[in-house]
Amino acid sequence: MTFGEKLKAERMKKGWTQDDLAEKLYVSRQSVSKWENGANYPNIEILIKISDLFGLTIDELLRSDEELTRKVIKDGKQLAYPRLKFFFDIVFMAGVVLLVIKLGVLLLNKAAGLDIALPGGTFLWNFGSLILMVAAGIGSGILKDKYKED
Repeated sequence: MTFGEKLKAERMKKGWTQDDLAEKLYVSRQSVSKWENGANYPNIEILIKISDLFGLTIDELLRSDEELTRKVIKDGKQLAYPRLKFFFDIVFMAGVVLLVIKLGVLLLNKAAGLDIALPGGTFLWNFGSLILMVAAGIGSGILKDKYKED
C-alpha cells in the first residue's frame, strides 16, 4: 500500500474529508489531494503530525512507500547541508579577514612610516589566510559534489 492509499484509508476510517484533514494539518485541501494521489509528498514535520493524528508510527507511514522514504532521507541530508556550507563560508571569511588585516598593516607601515608588528608569527600572517581560504574552498567543493550526487 502506498503512502497516499494509506493516508486516504486512515482519513476515511475517521470519517474526515480532505478539507477536515487539511485543516488539522494547517495545509490546503489540494496538498492532501496531491498526497493521496501520489503527486506529491509531505515534509517530515507534516508526517509527524499525520502520525500523531492517526496513531501510526512514522515507520508505518514511511515503509508503505519507497519513494516517500527516499524523499525523507534526502530532506534529512539537505538539512545538514546549509550548516556545513555556513561553516565553510565562515572559514573562508576568516581567511579573508586575516588577509585584509595583513594588507592593512603593511599599507599603514609603508604609507605612514609606522612599525606595527603583527602578533602570532610570520607563518600565520603569510600563509594563514591562504590555508583557510583554500581549505574552505576544497571543503565547500566536496560538500557541493556530495549533495549533487544525492
